[in-house]
Amino acid sequence: MHTSTTSSGELTPWSADDLVQATHGYWYKNNKPTQLLKRILTDSRHAEKGDIFLALKGERFDGHSFISQVISNGCTVAIVSEPIDIENLCQLVVPDTRIALGHLGAFRRQSCQNLKVIALTGSSGKTTTKEMLNSILSGVAPTLVTRGNLNNDLGVPMMLLELLPEHRYAVMELGANHQGEIDYTSNLVRPDVAGILNIGTAHLGEFGGREGICRAKSEIYRHLSQNGTAIVPAKDDFTINILNTTQHLNTLSFGLGGDIFATDIQLEAQRSIFCLHTPQGKADVSLPFAGEHNVFNALAAVAFSMALNIPLQQIVKGLEHAVGAQGRLNFIQHHQYTFIDDTYNANPSSMLAAADVLLKQDGLKVMVIGDIGELGSEAEREHVALGRKLAEKEIDYIVAVGQYSKAIKSGASASDKIINFETQAHALPALIHMIEKHQPQSMNFLFKGSRFTHMETLMADLMEKL
Repeated sequence: MHTSTTSSGELTPWSADDLVQATHGYWYKNNKPTQLLKRILTDSRHAEKGDIFLALKGERFDGHSFISQVISNGCTVAIVSEPIDIENLCQLVVPDTRIALGHLGAFRRQSCQNLKVIALTGSSGKTTTKEMLNSILSGVAPTLVTRGNLNNDLGVPMMLLELLPEHRYAVMELGANHQGEIDYTSNLVRPDVAGILNIGTAHLGEFGGREGICRAKSEIYRHLSQNGTAIVPAKDDFTINILNTTQHLNTLSFGLGGDIFATDIQLEAQRSIFCLHTPQGKADVSLPFAGEHNVFNALAAVAFSMALNIPLQQIVKGLEHAVGAQGRLNFIQHHQYTFIDDTYNANPSSMLAAADVLLKQDGLKVMVIGDIGELGSEAEREHVALGRKLAEKEIDYIVAVGQYSKAIKSGASASDKIINFETQAHALPALIHMIEKHQPQSMNFLFKGSRFTHMETLMADLMEKL
């Protein structure tokens, strides 16, 4: 299997003229490097001889302040918006280094003529779908996949700068915090296949409603290559809106009623089995991911792959060997207890999907949840609604932790199975007492919350006490 992380290839070097061509900048005092340069970096700590340091400027930081540090590390080339008089430093001056980073990423992408690019977005499921695509495509040829959350106006061009001559596929995740962001990043990546997984409530506060989220996500289709394919969810609340955006494009839909769909779905404790239906034919799939939402993610991965003409047999093989990202429904056996680590992030729909995975486990079921972020003025109402929906599920205990734990509790007013705590320090003794009370029963603990809640810390603290 080929992956970008194990690739032995080297980055295409940059010449002084390449940098000018990409950024439309100029060399300060006409002092330009004569040698080829290897990497463009924004982290001054890692810049060394032969690198180019790009001085980003934000509200709370200014990369220009670290230029003396990079020089002491041996780096003698910098991209700046404010040149300084200093010897032994070649400075490429640009109006805005943030925009220059985008230009450089786009230049690198456009220089890769043999590359096929997938761009995907959605309110949930992006990371898992991305990992499934990595498993499918890297079995065919070297593939670059977005790492972590490098999916914004800085992260996307930084990922593009990692493209190697040998890469044949790139899977780029595009995120949105505001209108216009995906339009900007999709213009950089110029996808051959672009798609939306779903329109949920993530970042609800920034967009003033799900219609705004749909408009922002739909920007991903604006810069599709000629003869490119738009991937569309067949049964989403906003499918009609998405189809209006893509009516002039080649489309491939996934999910119930779509071009690619699943039947005979069997949801087991730690995997899902289904019959996959595609325009290439059908096949049985044993997916090593729990939950119906992950069957849906797999269908999306199939649609993206088929748009690139990947054979059905290779797609099935890739799905069956895919590995989940850390903090995404990872099962950890600890003594007689099962811990399900789903702490990477959360939104209302993914909370309910995780609860359904917990329900498939044998033994006592405990869901430990932190707050959901980025809900804006809807935060209180969304947490109350979540509490009400969770209380309807046959989970033995729901332990809510954080600022909105009272809202979750109030949503389940008729239920005594939800207990709430303001802090993890308060929740930990209650969880230990719960285990002592139910010994020697087998117990399952699912931990989930938005990234800022660090629910993995509470999970680790509990495991340490057992």
